[in-house]
Amino acid sequence: MRMKRKIFSLIFYSISMAYLEAMVVIYLRKLVPEEIWAKVTSYKDLCNLIKESGIMWSEQTREFATIVMLVCVSFIFGENRKEKIASFLISFGLWDIFYYIFLYVWLKWPKNLFVWDVLFLIPSPWISPVIIPVLISFIMISVGFYILKGEIWKKN
Repeated sequence: MRMKRKIFSLIFYSISMAYLEAMVVIYLRKLVPEEIWAKVTSYKDLCNLIKESGIMWSEQTREFATIVMLVCVSFIFGENRKEKIASFLISFGLWDIFYYIFLYVWLKWPKNLFVWDVLFLIPSPWISPVIIPVLISFIMISVGFYILKGEIWKKN
């Protein structure tokens, strides 16, 4: 029963964190108008836009803080190394998927899973179609629950 409560807490934390991250993107889109984003046609243009708009450092540090938060909640959740890794995988995967869900709810973006996105800016911009991080996130969640299942069986 205790593990179920911990899993539900992890899920709610991850979804709440995704909502917060989506709100940051909504605010960024207000700071850097859509017309400017629309002019980006290459990876080089994107890198220049991020640097010239003055958001590179703040976004890199925000992303670093996001990873730190996911690691910290995993340390709180897990009682051993496997549970900590499993909870990180689950939390990261849920956060990433719900991040895109909330962006779609608020902005109707991405229009589909094949739209390109900036995934991370650490150490430099990573870009790919949205479907790639979503698929990776489903794999992370599945592996995380598989690990947890094994750990729960060992305890019982």
